[in-house]
Amino acid sequence: MFKRIRVAILLYILAFIALGNFLAAARSTDWDETLWVDVYPINADGSARTQAYVDGLTTANFEKIEAYFSAEGSRYGMRLDQPFRLELGPQVDNDIPRLASTPSMLNTLLWSLKMRWFAIRTGSGRDRPDPDIKLFALYYEESAGAVLDRSTALQRGLIAVAELFAGQSSTGANQIVMAHELLHTLGATDKYDLGTNLPIYPHGYANPEAQPLYPQRSAELMAGRVPLDERTAEIPTGLQLTVVGPETAAEIGWSISPR
Repeated sequence: MFKRIRVAILLYILAFIALGNFLAAARSTDWDETLWVDVYPINADGSARTQAYVDGLTTANFEKIEAYFSAEGSRYGMRLDQPFRLELGPQVDNDIPRLASTPSMLNTLLWSLKMRWFAIRTGSGRDRPDPDIKLFALYYEESAGAVLDRSTALQRGLIAVAELFAGQSSTGANQIVMAHELLHTLGATDKYDLGTNLPIYPHGYANPEAQPLYPQRSAELMAGRVPLDERTAEIPTGLQLTVVGPETAAEIGWSISPR
């Protein structure tokens, strides 16, 4: 009985917080003003190499993400010259809440609450209002064959967690992950099959009307891979090889008539 009461209370609190976040996200996708994003770097593995990389980060590291969204927004008739503005926030200790690989509904609810509280306690460290979106960048040392767990974001929660590699050779891939998770916070959905990681046709294809269909030349951002044939897809090396597809654009409040 007590467990049911506890779950009910958690659901009520989560619903109240989620409603506030949903309304804030809905206002964010009016696109009347540039969305400010603070990126909080975290040394996720505690290594000296990762710390050296994190120490060397500057706001300039995120300029290509800004330019990418400016170009993609322009294709959809966006009036804003700069949809997103990314700035480097202070480094954060590695005590961020973690979501289990196969979480139950209760686990997910608890993580969501903890993540929101963690974000509230994380300030920009500057004399200006809080950002519209908080992106926590967890950096790990590069190693051959290493695969990171899936990054996560609170759908319409304006909080994103990106798992990244601490190395110059991973810059392009890191930018894709960050851009992908940013759009999740605004309501964009994944466009790939969770079981196979293959892009879902047609919305997960950058050019679903191409003749021949394969190989595709670029990836839809929320699909994350370039389809080479029906059973094979590769990870693009940078944002220049991705596009924001019409369905994703509609989900975040952009026009659905790309140029």
